[in-house]
Amino acid sequence: MSEELDFEGWSCPLPLRNTPTVVMGHGGGGAMSAELVESLFLPAYGGAARAELGDSAVLPRPAGRLAFSTDSYVVKPMFFPGGCIGDLAVNGTVNDLAMSGAQPLYLSTAFVIAEGTAMADLARVATAMGKAAEQAGVQLVTGDTKVVDHGSGDGIYVNTAGIGVVPDGLHIGPDRAWPGDVVIVSGDLGVHGVAVMSRREGLEFDTTIESDTAPLHGLVADVLATGAEVHVLRDPTRGGLAATLNEVAAASQVGIVVRERDLPIPADVRDACGLLGLDPLQVANEGKVVAVVPQDDADGVLDAMRRHPAGRGAQAIGTCVAEHQCTVVLRTGLGATRVLDLPIGEQLPRIC
Repeated sequence: MSEELDFEGWSCPLPLRNTPTVVMGHGGGGAMSAELVESLFLPAYGGAARAELGDSAVLPRPAGRLAFSTDSYVVKPMFFPGGCIGDLAVNGTVNDLAMSGAQPLYLSTAFVIAEGTAMADLARVATAMGKAAEQAGVQLVTGDTKVVDHGSGDGIYVNTAGIGVVPDGLHIGPDRAWPGDVVIVSGDLGVHGVAVMSRREGLEFDTTIESDTAPLHGLVADVLATGAEVHVLRDPTRGGLAATLNEVAAASQVGIVVRERDLPIPADVRDACGLLGLDPLQVANEGKVVAVVPQDDADGVLDAMRRHPAGRGAQAIGTCVAEHQCTVVLRTGLGATRVLDLPIGEQLPRIC
């Protein structure tokens, strides 16, 4: 992500070659906006983009039910170990669709860019989006660009919306967990949040942790292919695992017991969080899925996850129970329990 960009090789001589930073005219809807799309966004998106990339897209209607999701990304810094705001935005919306069991198909991309942002940074972000979309097998079909003046924004904000298709008869949701269900997480927790914090001004520390941002629909498809009766799928992003499990417990009116000894928290993540006074269970993830499945299906789901590159560290971490409804408790290695509550607020801003 750090290679120098060759402005001389870009297809349009103005304004991009002679304007190394974004100016207000790039968001004005005129010639400069058109040149930005034609000379930066479309080449950066590559094969993932529809050639017209207009204000709306006319798409074929797929068989099955439609899933629709939208999310905004304001991560700071824009570039971090293992990724940037561009691939994060694509993977985040792809994964939101996948959590309903959908196959993601189409994404929109909208940018809010601060005046003065380096054109090279914008190109890096757009290129990362194109590569992530191609990897996920989705098309970038429509978009928008706005530029705000100095003091009204900071760097690049991205909104992506996505459409996918859910097979008939498949019903997955946070309100479908039952007592006796097993809670499974697909791998190491807290990795993305620590990767971002390692690059944040004033919070840098010696670590090689890279963000786990990745598309998860392939992993979900492998799990569903086992024939397991999957009740819940969630990606534990903002608020981390703690927020996700509390959401499921409240929606399904069940209690959840988590076994601390089974939590896959890497030592370097635990150490970094200890240094910063953070709870790793409340730190954001961007490439992990939490699945809630009947006990009889748990082994098959674990095997399917572990065969997929995104789920090699999958682990059963807890159980849904009829007691203490709407409450998540953590059982320690000594046999004690404590309530694993919702985060009160954002531990650190702009993680995703």
